[in-house]
Amino acid sequence: MLIEAAVDSFLRHVSIERGLASNTIAAYRRDLTIYTGWLDASAVTDLTAVTSAEISEFVRFLGTRDQSPLTAASIARVLSTVRGFHRFLLDEQIVAVDVAHDTRPPKLGLRLPKAISIDQVAALLAATDGDEVQQLRDKALLELLYATGARVSEVVDLNVDDVLEEVLEQSMVRLTGKGNKQRLVPVGSYARTALRAYLVRARPVFSARGSATPALFLGARGHRVSRQNAWLIIRAAAERADLGVPVSPHTLRHSFATHLLAGGADVRVVQELLGHSSVATTQIYTQVTVDTLRDMYTTAHPRAR
Repeated sequence: MLIEAAVDSFLRHVSIERGLASNTIAAYRRDLTIYTGWLDASAVTDLTAVTSAEISEFVRFLGTRDQSPLTAASIARVLSTVRGFHRFLLDEQIVAVDVAHDTRPPKLGLRLPKAISIDQVAALLAATDGDEVQQLRDKALLELLYATGARVSEVVDLNVDDVLEEVLEQSMVRLTGKGNKQRLVPVGSYARTALRAYLVRARPVFSARGSATPALFLGARGHRVSRQNAWLIIRAAAERADLGVPVSPHTLRHSFATHLLAGGADVRVVQELLGHSSVATTQIYTQVTVDTLRDMYTTAHPRAR
């Protein structure tokens, strides 16, 4: 089977059989484009000819290539895709050996999530204050992100019907995360107030500019706000707030988790709210709160130094 055809078969498999989200499929495609491009440059045209040594060489290439060498985390992600691809080739009897099975990614250092303080979150949210329709939308978007710890993609995928009853009446929102797994997350009064103002005073204005759409958050032309648009909204608010620290689309999610744990929330509750499949993923946030406690102790205790 041609390499390109094998890639298409694999992507169809993970899309249909495993029901992965379109964003995940797109990421797999990008990873495999890098891999198959490297195979082509290495004059490898037959998947049965790939060896474990070549997989290891590909991993080294990812970290040392002349244009945009990848970080250890990105290399691990690409290798995970390649290993899944070769496992699929073996299962489909396209190859006789899974040559990627024993290849290990580079070791990852401990990467603590970048959270901002409660005061900085307040300043960020205050930067969206105002009565203009765009300000009302941006306020509702950022308040909902911080109130729920949702991924940006989870919030921009919401429809109006998702919030009318559950959020405004029951103070809960149903989010659809990775692998189409759904979870219910409480929504506080600040986010509910911002959503009501947006739905009544701003969304009808945006909606009138485009064709009918069930999307909750709309852009200037009446279409669903994209992840990229949401990132620009967050960045613009951070610039107006002059926080002095970089703010990414995940900053509010990280801050949500860190502030909950610092306030005494159980790590397994935070795991459920974030939609993490493993508590080990959530426990990295406990390191952040431990570091904060250590700093406070060192500063305040007379015999800490």
